[in-house]
Amino acid sequence: MEQVRVVLRASDPLSYEGLLSYLQSRSEFTVVDPADQAEATVFVVSCDQLTADVVALLRRSAAELAVPVVLVVSEITEAELLIAVECRVVAVLPRVAVTADRLAHSVLAAANGGGVLPPNLVGELLKHVERLHREVLTPNGLNAAGLTSREIDVLRLMANGFDTHEIADELCYSERTVKNVIYGVTHRLKLRNRAHAVAYALRTGMI
Repeated sequence: MEQVRVVLRASDPLSYEGLLSYLQSRSEFTVVDPADQAEATVFVVSCDQLTADVVALLRRSAAELAVPVVLVVSEITEAELLIAVECRVVAVLPRVAVTADRLAHSVLAAANGGGVLPPNLVGELLKHVERLHREVLTPNGLNAAGLTSREIDVLRLMANGFDTHEIADELCYSERTVKNVIYGVTHRLKLRNRAHAVAYALRTGMI
């Protein structure tokens, strides 16, 4: 098994030593020195609360390391959870419930592209997504991917091999409108061309 290289930060020495012992007890983990954090696969951060200093640390980590974060925290609010998610936090462990096995599970999930959240936090995130959809996306005619129904229709026909003229006929649009839709999607999502747009839409499940 490939080693998961972990950089560990904690707000107090006792928490640091406890988490360090948990990580070092597992052969699949290597704890790297913060000076070598560029080599890290996963960042583990332990704190009581998401203070301004912790948020600043997470933002620096997201910008400089760009690796998933496991957050061990005593308490966290819905607003703080959203900030944490923006900073690449993919797993949240309540401090009082941390065990070697739970920490290992969270770190491995993070390293493999997954995430771990307590059920109550999953519920909070789902409520936020539902509110975002209701208050922001739907009033603007967008779906969760940030695309309008017209853009999805055009992408779907492109994926079926239709050219601009055929798409225009099928959807009763002008060719100019179709071209504008395609340009809007590729420009907004920073895609190179039509083929890239179709591949991206298929890969992400938009169509």
